Amino acid sequence: MKTKDYLGRIAEALEAIAHSIGERNGAGAFVLGPENAYHWQGETHSLFPVRQVSRVPLAMLRGIDQVRDILLANSEQFARGHGANNALLWGARGMGKSSLVKAIHADIESRPGFERLVLIEIAREDLETLPQLMRAISGQAARFIVFCDDLSFDSGETSYKSLKTILDGGLEGRPDNVLFYATSNRRHLMPRDMIENERSTAINPSEAVEEKVSLSDRFGLWLGFHNSDQDTYLAMVAGYADFYGLAISPDQLRARAIEWAATRGSRSGRVAIQLVRTLAGEEGKAV
Repeated sequence: MKTKDYLGRIAEALEAIAHSIGERNGAGAFVLGPENAYHWQGETHSLFPVRQVSRVPLAMLRGIDQVRDILLANSEQFARGHGANNALLWGARGMGKSSLVKAIHADIESRPGFERLVLIEIAREDLETLPQLMRAISGQAARFIVFCDDLSFDSGETSYKSLKTILDGGLEGRPDNVLFYATSNRRHLMPRDMIENERSTAINPSEAVEEKVSLSDRFGLWLGFHNSDQDTYLAMVAGYADFYGLAISPDQLRARAIEWAATRGSRSGRVAIQLVRTLAGEEGKAV
């Protein structure tokens, strides 16, 4: 084999290796498209555009006014290029935690005066690839909210360590153009019996528990969502019914709402919107 051909093959091999490493690291593998919502595929280190996000208008979300205002202000600060905090939205099921994140993103998108804001959803199972995602989007001409829905950890899982490193404390840390929002039914992101088990079995119980619960401390905002009382639930139902223009009297709506909640054993925004969908269907309307 001629020396020239041999060197050419070496050059091609080195180029292929470099390209492979770049793909695995997520470096330069993502070119921002026109979409403002993406899903991160951890296995392939790829971002897939979401052209139609499943969400409701911000004005539809009722009974969570205080946490809505706090998260909206934090997101607006971030979208203006100012200081903002990672946020953990925790608490009762069906009270609009994930809906709020998506609605705030859409609300900011619709108004002028902000930098481009992109929403990226990452599955809990892909958290170990979070550093690769951060490298792919740091330096992009946009600001990103990385969103993980229903975040929690069970015994034996170690992927929370990748998240801890990104949120605070790692050498690279979180890029300036990225915020991390997560929702969870658990305030400390793990079941209480797991925490108690750590206390009872570890050589140094306090250190074992601290290793786990310190993850939630790295969120600058803790926003609690609690089960609604009957008045709040009825206000949610009335608000949704008004939004969709349902032709039902207030007394009938109240009676149906109370009956619906009793059969479901719960009062929440999710239960309220499920009732309104049923009522809309009875009227021949789509929601």
